[in-house]
Amino acid sequence: MLAVGIVLNIIGLGFFCWVLFTLAIYALPFFLGMTVGLYAHESGTGPLGAIGFGIVTAAFVLVIGQAVFSLVRTPILRIAVALMFAVPAALAGYYATFGLSGLTMTSDLWRQVFAVIGAVVIGVTAWMRLAASPPGGPGGPGRPALS
Repeated sequence: MLAVGIVLNIIGLGFFCWVLFTLAIYALPFFLGMTVGLYAHESGTGPLGAIGFGIVTAAFVLVIGQAVFSLVRTPILRIAVALMFAVPAALAGYYATFGLSGLTMTSDLWRQVFAVIGAVVIGVTAWMRLAASPPGGPGGPGRPALS
């Protein structure tokens, strides 16, 4: 019975880490969408209006961020946009890794070490995902493929 628990724990943590890596690029749009939705709800919009405002804001931030990253060729501006997406992802990765490491170890020093490593890895993953799949890249809409 103990072996089954260990295997299920490894599978569950592996699945959670896979989801975290996959969704890392969406940390900034999620944060801004949630902020706008909460502000709209507090302003009296109601639950459905707040959800709508939040979803529209998140989609707008994601599309504009990826479009700016893919269309602008100035390295400084591309780095700034990539950092805007990677820093919230790294922060989310830090807290997720810190929380997960608390399940298995008691030393705060080692929890901090693993949390910093997780933050760096997830921040780099978000950066690479943004750089790997910009809309309108070579061969995308309105652009000829490079051959």
